[in-house]
Amino acid sequence: MTDHATIARHYIDLWNERTPSRRREMLATNWTSDARYVDPLMSGDGHDGVDALIAGVQQKFPDFKFKLIGEPNGYGDHIRFSWGLGPDGVDSPIKGTDFAILKDGRIRNITGFLDQVPQGA
Repeated sequence: MTDHATIARHYIDLWNERTPSRRREMLATNWTSDARYVDPLMSGDGHDGVDALIAGVQQKFPDFKFKLIGEPNGYGDHIRFSWGLGPDGVDSPIKGTDFAILKDGRIRNITGFLDQVPQGA
């Protein structure tokens, strides 16, 4: 049985990981090699593409961290979860909902939706 909450937490941990080598290890463990990420602002293919997206977000928002909002849910190899991005201790100014498709318990595809983005972010 798929543990949706653990997969979502690993996903959030990946986006918060600042050490490139550790981030690459996390990608290799939790994502398929042919993984794809897409949202309204960006997309990336494979570990290199996803890693580059994460590094770019971290560079743009150096003091922000991702956190889960609510409880992830799903069925079979499909997961839905919401997240916030912002400074610690305040309500996240950026929020989204992501949908994951898994293969053999690893993320193969993420489709992201931006639920709240302040102007200029």
